[in-house]
Amino acid sequence: MAERTASAKAYNTLAVIGAGAWGTSLALTAARAGRSVALWARETGVIESIAGTRENAAFLPGFKLPPSITATGELSQAVAEAEALLIAAPAQHLRATLTAVAAVTPKGLPLVVCAKGIERGSGKLVTEVLREAAPDFEPAVLSGPSFARDTALGLPTAVTIAARFDLAERLQASLGHSSFRPYATDDVLGVALGGAAKNVYAIACGIVEGMGLGESARAALLARSFAELTRLGTALGARSETLAGLSGLGDLVLTATSSQSRNFRFGREVGRGRTIAELREPGQPLAEGVDTAPALIVRARAEKIELPVAEAVAGVLDGSLPLDASIARLMNRPLKPE
Repeated sequence: MAERTASAKAYNTLAVIGAGAWGTSLALTAARAGRSVALWARETGVIESIAGTRENAAFLPGFKLPPSITATGELSQAVAEAEALLIAAPAQHLRATLTAVAAVTPKGLPLVVCAKGIERGSGKLVTEVLREAAPDFEPAVLSGPSFARDTALGLPTAVTIAARFDLAERLQASLGHSSFRPYATDDVLGVALGGAAKNVYAIACGIVEGMGLGESARAALLARSFAELTRLGTALGARSETLAGLSGLGDLVLTATSSQSRNFRFGREVGRGRTIAELREPGQPLAEGVDTAPALIVRARAEKIELPVAEAVAGVLDGSLPLDASIARLMNRPLKPE
């Protein structure tokens, strides 16, 4: 694998669609790898900030962007010279973004989904949304344990890129450098599922923290969360080694244990007694797991898979299950072998 990747030809010109913290960090990563990058932003203020100060002051303050990154508000301009596109829109806005991108992008280019989540209502993974909204393009997904700020700082980060193998290897060559290490796989479903489910379980671990239930309880919950992820992933056809790798267990551990995680912080505040309405007011950080939880349950029930932890989180978030009752429900489940 390493021998093949070493000879893979990099894409020299990339477009990043979405200039939030993660999209901007990915653009910076690609620039450090030697690529020219067009960064598309919806917000006029972001474009003006980058043009005037070389900084995305709204979403990733404190990081100067090199001249090889050009910000634009025109999708057609962003994709005009791109050889591959990184799509960094939130999961619940992904379908609309992909539809708009597909309308102005030459068919056949690689589209790399860098969002994590499941579409609410349909229960579809981001890669399934990609195939429906942009069927004439080469599908790929990038996921793994990576905070935008860590990546922007140049701290060591490893992720997984899933696509057809030759495409995954070219994307590796395009983004990899001394502090950003992408691993390649063709298990697209496994990588997409790991990135989505971990946000739900991060909220659960945050709730345990907020309620003051102790480190032992959080460790047990984390282990059982991974068991649920593995159970559903296996039923859907994901590989066990993918689920136990960077985009599964690795991302779960990071997101469910760090205060940098928006989903963990959201759960912690819920555990401390704040209401969902308060935490979802305009201007509050986006916690993808809130929308992913009911969608994950829809998907699991279609496969006749039980996800007790995820179901408890969904119940707490929609108000049908009080916090204390959620813990009691989990602790009073029938005893059985692990």
